[in-house]
Amino acid sequence: MAAPPTTTAGTHNQPDDGTWSTPAPQLLCDTRALTALAAAPAGQLWRLPVPGSELDAGISHLLPGQRVNPHTEEDPDTLLLILAGDATVATRHGPQHLTEGTLLWLPRGSTAGLTAGENGLSCLTVHRRPPGTPTHRTQQSPPRQPPDASSAPPGAAHSDWPKWLC
Repeated sequence: MAAPPTTTAGTHNQPDDGTWSTPAPQLLCDTRALTALAAAPAGQLWRLPVPGSELDAGISHLLPGQRVNPHTEEDPDTLLLILAGDATVATRHGPQHLTEGTLLWLPRGSTAGLTAGENGLSCLTVHRRPPGTPTHRTQQSPPRQPPDASSAPPGAAHSDWPKWLC
């Protein structure tokens, strides 16, 4: 008698009754439509709407020249994928230019700042959801907007953008 097929860890088998015991993959959004630079408003364009997910993800847009001041990543590691436009990231190793398709890893404890290029920047951030954060936002929740630079003290403009961007 042949041995039963093996499965990869994390893979779920179809039960005998033909139904699946785990959630099905689902299409979430069209990133090209969301990030059309000419039409994209500054702010968060999309957020992962999956209740109970261990991941937090969002797509955000910065207008040309807008920046996230250097800050230290205190939450879990973050991946940042440039979907459209470009940016310069300031790190302790100097500035690095990021273009469409660039994937940047921001490890926990690292310090970096981000400045959108002349065409603006749309990016996807993905990280593990910090303990105690809501598992999803309701569809009625308005997208988070970047802080109003005019209300910030000189030199402190955009200092809380890391929470808005990620």
